[in-house]
Amino acid sequence: MTFDLTYDDVLAAAEVVGAHLPVTPLQAHPLLDQALGRPVLVKHENVQPTGAFKVRGGVHLSATLTDAERRHGLVTCSTGNHAQSVAYGARLAGVRATIVMPASAPAAKRDAVAALGAEVVLVGASLGEAGEHARALAAETGAAFVCPTDPRIVLGHATAYLELFGQAPALDALFVPIGSGTGAAGACLARDALAPGCRVIGVQSSAAPAGWHSWRTGLIEAAPATTRAAGLATTTGYPRTQAILRARLDDFVLVDDDAIDEAARLLATCAHTLAEGAGAASLAGAIATGVEGAVAVVCTGANASADEIARLAGSVAAA
Repeated sequence: MTFDLTYDDVLAAAEVVGAHLPVTPLQAHPLLDQALGRPVLVKHENVQPTGAFKVRGGVHLSATLTDAERRHGLVTCSTGNHAQSVAYGARLAGVRATIVMPASAPAAKRDAVAALGAEVVLVGASLGEAGEHARALAAETGAAFVCPTDPRIVLGHATAYLELFGQAPALDALFVPIGSGTGAAGACLARDALAPGCRVIGVQSSAAPAGWHSWRTGLIEAAPATTRAAGLATTTGYPRTQAILRARLDDFVLVDDDAIDEAARLLATCAHTLAEGAGAASLAGAIATGVEGAVAVVCTGANASADEIARLAGSVAAA
């Protein structure tokens, strides 16, 4: 499959994903509106069976595997939610999956991947090091390496935004967190067809800015990832998604980890929602930019680590 993705491809992916996953809610929360001083809608991808939007990519992947992929199994690398997505999809398809995760990946996410039946291999201190090992392992065993930006994954993720723009077709701005950029790329694909007047704005942690640098310079840049938000801890831009983001993303902002933690506190106290760091980042971006009008943010995941929950509990108690 090439990476020349179309809206028709997104519609086809939606038929596959919709057969396995329910539509997630897009909701207003009056207390959150009051805290922000302006209205914002929250797309609750945190209610997916793996706790994150990325399961959509795994479901779509499971239905589009080649015969060779089914025979030899899958290998991928991830800090957590992509790992669960591929493990979930592999279980649906009845194929083997090995997930290489950096040692820094939260224990809860490692355990969740293993519970889905995948083999977990811990290698390296960063996602980049885990990725190198995963590619080498795939070459050694004959398994297929599933890049986090595989076109089938991007199309699965785009189905979240197909839903969102169907639920709220008159949005002025949509904030989407960016790690590898698959969600934001999918958002742009759906937006162009359904809501061309809506600005799609990417949000990344300033402590893991490789995607932001890549988008700004037009080159594939690397940067250290020291963010506390595991889902945003990518060390490089990704060529496939950057090609879409450079052409279609309206803006890209950085927020610091403290701002992400504060957004997670607001989601917990004002929207009854547990969000991991990546899941709170889009709200942090909306707060930082002060964009008004009809605005939506995506709570992409609820798989908070023990450290994130402890920080959240402390901030709520202090508030």
